[in-house]
Amino acid sequence: MAQIHINIGSNQQRRLNITRAIEAIKLIFSNVQISSIYQSPSEGFSGDDFFNLGVNATTNLSPSEVAQSLRKIEQEQGRDRSQPKFSSRNIDLDLVFYDQLIDQSANLPRDDILKYAFVLAPLSEINPDTLHPVENKSYGELWRRFQSENSYGLQQYNKDEVLGESV
Repeated sequence: MAQIHINIGSNQQRRLNITRAIEAIKLIFSNVQISSIYQSPSEGFSGDDFFNLGVNATTNLSPSEVAQSLRKIEQEQGRDRSQPKFSSRNIDLDLVFYDQLIDQSANLPRDDILKYAFVLAPLSEINPDTLHPVENKSYGELWRRFQSENSYGLQQYNKDEVLGESV
């Protein structure tokens, strides 16, 4: 069983779309663990704030099968992939890591980990001691370094208070 981490983001009907995505993820993957919700301003365009959160899970699927499963969930929720990279979206599901696999063609571990607080904060919350396979530093250590070197606008919320305890 592989350990994976998925980042979920939405800035359109955030509660509804994230709840639906989590429900779909629970049908495909095992041992699902969910971070807090992090609200952040849109990056690279003018739009509503995003909710982002991280999900740990285990799977027997290959990395490409995981990615296909996430794309299928997005498609079922009406994600329009023809929109520009930096734009509003109802749901965005990204495979952030797959065990300690390093695969540049699959962007694993995802390079967004080191670029964006909304990826690294939830990742470090539920994986503080896990090592980044390229940086060879824990995600907790990377988050502390990120906080000291960058300005960012995150607000953290309890997932149960935002989404309800059923998620």
